[in-house]
Amino acid sequence: MTHRQVLQAMSGLLLGMFVAILSSTVVSTALPKIVADLGGSQSGYTWVVTATLLALTVSTPVWGKLADLFDRKTLVQTGLAIYIGGSLLAGLSQSMGWLISCRALQGLGVGGLTALVQVILADLISPRERGRYAGYLGAVFGLGTVTGPLLGGVITDGLGWRWCFYVGVPFALGAFVLLQRTLHLPRRHREVSIDYVGAALIAGGVSSLLIWVSLAGAQFAWMSWQTAALVVLGIVLIAAAVAVERRVREPLVPLHLFRDRTVVLAVLASVAVGIAMFGTTVFLTQYMQIARGKSPTESGLLTIPMMAGLFLASAIVGRLVTHTGRYKRFMLAGAAALTVGLGLMGTLDERTSLVELGAFMVLVGAGVGMLMQNLVLVVQNAVAQHAIGAGSALIAFFRSMGGAIGVSVLGAVLATKASATIASGLAGAGVQTAGMDADRVPDVHELPAPVAAVVEHAYGVGVAEIFLLSAPLGLLALLAIALMREVPLGTRSGIDLATSPAAGE
Repeated sequence: MTHRQVLQAMSGLLLGMFVAILSSTVVSTALPKIVADLGGSQSGYTWVVTATLLALTVSTPVWGKLADLFDRKTLVQTGLAIYIGGSLLAGLSQSMGWLISCRALQGLGVGGLTALVQVILADLISPRERGRYAGYLGAVFGLGTVTGPLLGGVITDGLGWRWCFYVGVPFALGAFVLLQRTLHLPRRHREVSIDYVGAALIAGGVSSLLIWVSLAGAQFAWMSWQTAALVVLGIVLIAAAVAVERRVREPLVPLHLFRDRTVVLAVLASVAVGIAMFGTTVFLTQYMQIARGKSPTESGLLTIPMMAGLFLASAIVGRLVTHTGRYKRFMLAGAAALTVGLGLMGTLDERTSLVELGAFMVLVGAGVGMLMQNLVLVVQNAVAQHAIGAGSALIAFFRSMGGAIGVSVLGAVLATKASATIASGLAGAGVQTAGMDADRVPDVHELPAPVAAVVEHAYGVGVAEIFLLSAPLGLLALLAIALMREVPLGTRSGIDLATSPAAGE
């Protein structure tokens, strides 16, 4: 395929990826307002994000397996349709429970887009050329991440937060039409066997552990019977899932992939990237709006440095990988930038210079941009062609699971830290706290000046603490990438291999 033909075929995929990113980022700046309007708490704030990530995480390997069995074009269009339905229902939410359920439905659709775009890219382009086009995906990711908070802030301040859920629908419809007109893939004919039991066990196990992390310390004590029940249930279900995956004919998560050293190391690095990527964007919004008193629009504008770093690093490094055929050196640089950036963001408080904060965000964004797409490329280059779907989904699965676990854990840490700091600060100022809900997300503009100052400080140091806790994960990614063996990138696309029996695996 010529460069022009590839871009035409990718047009719907790129718009679909934009929709997937927009679904998360457009809501991020509106979340403090949404949770306040619906009477939610800090744990509710966290679950609006975690529900999407959990559904995305659990469904990603399902979509990846389906991609190895069914027509991939139909599947990605199905993901778009599910996303549209979830978005329309989320915009009608009247309670936190309703909103969280609809966000989970959105996550199912986004899981399909996240997994299938990478798989179809492998169909169209050889690993050697894939870095260039993966850079385009990364650039679209950066564009969606930049546009989302800005668009979400403007919409929230102007039309109201419900329109943040509706705004992605026209883009999803456009992607559906473009895919229908431009994407043409060879039909696959394989015997179908879906691992529904494995999917249910994985979903149950991960959900149990996330519910425990999210609610412990707020709804019940860390050392309580509820903690014991949820942890034991989660471990038992995950152990059962592993046992099922070892025996079924078409496992949802093929365990044989973990025999490959490159796959294992890429999974470890993906978990770190997921926590950094989702945790940074979610809690940075709280920092801007609560610790700094910014409006949704202003907080969106102030996150541009991080997204610009991601956009530029992804696009430039993608071209360099294609030009040189080397990827490890760029990934090492990305992991180093991510570690340093997170460590520097751990020094924040409510008085930190916005120029300094912008520089820290550029480092974090560049680190994620150099790692995210290349981790998928590394695995696609390592696994056999028939396992491309499962391998690509595996990286997306663990990246999303890292994000879901990270948001839950970091959200619990922030809630505990902020509540304790607010209580001690108000007590020190002689302010009565009787009747106040320390877990409720505050609107600093509605608070008296002395109370607002205490709240701003609490969230300033609280958000800094969770960034500092995230910094060692950058070191984990750096170590994992350092231990990888750099394998030459292949020169044949998925379509070439599928249509040329002589090519083999």
